[in-house]
Amino acid sequence: PKPHFNALFLQITTMMKLAVLAAAAGSAAAFAPTNSGARVATQVGAKSQALPFLEAPPNCEGYVGNVGFDPLSISEYFPVDYLREAELKHGRMCQLAWLGYVAVDLGLRVPGYPEAMSGATSATVHDAAVDFGAMGNIFIWIAIAEMTSWIGVSQMLQGSGREPGDFGFGKQYLEGKSEEQINKIKLQEISHCRAAMLAFSGVVTQSVLFEKGFPYF
Repeated sequence: PKPHFNALFLQITTMMKLAVLAAAAGSAAAFAPTNSGARVATQVGAKSQALPFLEAPPNCEGYVGNVGFDPLSISEYFPVDYLREAELKHGRMCQLAWLGYVAVDLGLRVPGYPEAMSGATSATVHDAAVDFGAMGNIFIWIAIAEMTSWIGVSQMLQGSGREPGDFGFGKQYLEGKSEEQINKIKLQEISHCRAAMLAFSGVVTQSVLFEKGFPYF
């Protein structure tokens, strides 16, 4: 039964976190074209829209942006709410990361930026930050964000009714909108999240391979 499954998964993830596997699964589900997000019934033996030589994953049905991309059947072993949470989380991070990565290479610096790191590019700043001692501070803030967000995720897996990725920010923009309009906005977000994951991967790879600033060729 689904409640028992979710409770078991929550217990396992609380002990081991399984962050890497969940993130990989969420990212894998991202790299496929999106549809209108409309909810349609999945017939037994129905073929995947993204991979028509495979059957459509039934557990992904009803999620905005679902095109049946799950070649490893990850959705059969983990709650799809958790996988969608990972997809949204990493997509949002990559949108910010792409903007920050490019902004730094275009010369943007925040006030008070350490002089010892001012000459570093986005691709080389890691070593400069380690030498300066900034990485520990970054780690602490990331840990706080992870622990705080896990409260909402764990409640979601226990049946609180929370939607994946919902932290209460910007919900006022959905007030007064129909379900179709809300699904359109959700589709826009998940589409930008998926594009951002690809874009950030490309920017990092390109900047390291060619050792040039923006546009990295």
